[in-house]
Amino acid sequence: MSTGDEMPTAVINPEPPVIRRVEVAASRAGADEFAARPDAVKIATEHVSIMYGQKIAVRDVSLNVQARSILALIGPSGSGKSTFLRCLNRMNDLIPSARVKGEIALDGENVMDPDVSVVELRRRVGMVFQHPNPFPMSIHDNVAYGPRRRGQNDKRKLDELVETSLKRAALWDEVKDDLRHKSGLALSGGQQQRLCIARVLATEPEVILMDEPASALDPVSTLRIEELMRELREAYTIVIVTHNMQQAARVSDVTAFFTMAEDRAGYLVEVGPTGRIFTRPTERLTEDYISGRFG
Repeated sequence: MSTGDEMPTAVINPEPPVIRRVEVAASRAGADEFAARPDAVKIATEHVSIMYGQKIAVRDVSLNVQARSILALIGPSGSGKSTFLRCLNRMNDLIPSARVKGEIALDGENVMDPDVSVVELRRRVGMVFQHPNPFPMSIHDNVAYGPRRRGQNDKRKLDELVETSLKRAALWDEVKDDLRHKSGLALSGGQQQRLCIARVLATEPEVILMDEPASALDPVSTLRIEELMRELREAYTIVIVTHNMQQAARVSDVTAFFTMAEDRAGYLVEVGPTGRIFTRPTERLTEDYISGRFG
């Protein structure tokens, strides 16, 4: 796995300061061995740079995402985390000025190839946004929306898919009596976000991208989303952008730290097993960010 050796890095202080301890979940204990498995790669990026017009937003990022794991992208605002996340399912294509260079491979296939179906890519690599965005329709129709767009009109199969997706999103028991007569917009913020996750799950993705999915939620709802992510990791590959370092430490297997160069372009400083990144980072920049010296 590349750690961004091609990019500028800070000189390591021979006597680095003590890093403020951040809780690391016990489930991360085997992360070092897990992260070393070359056969587990789901997404691989090689020398990815992203521009908006003449502005370089992300420069020369190479990293791997292991299958059925959670990768957390951390770093200060403006360091390109969300921009990089969106390139994994080509959401940046929706921005006219955006250009992406480099290779992004999903199961070994370059998703930047012109022959790749972007619609199918976004089904395989779903997105959950920072703010819940349920559609102004019933809970049932929110979840069934994607499958219907793909041509599934069998009522029994749709009902089964809606139920399964809501159960996977840990929402079924709370909404099963309101599926058809309650709008998704009438749910609480945390429920709305889990509904959006269920809507993604209904399209049967392989990868789920989450852009600060709990930043707009209260602490209780945030913990529910974190628990859900850990459960979903058993079947899906998850990449999450978060500014909450405690959250990254609690839920992720691998953490990648981004920051900005002098020209304001974002770049990857360091990536590795979460336990090591939060307790024994290699780069001084990572130490400074995790210890609160900047960011």
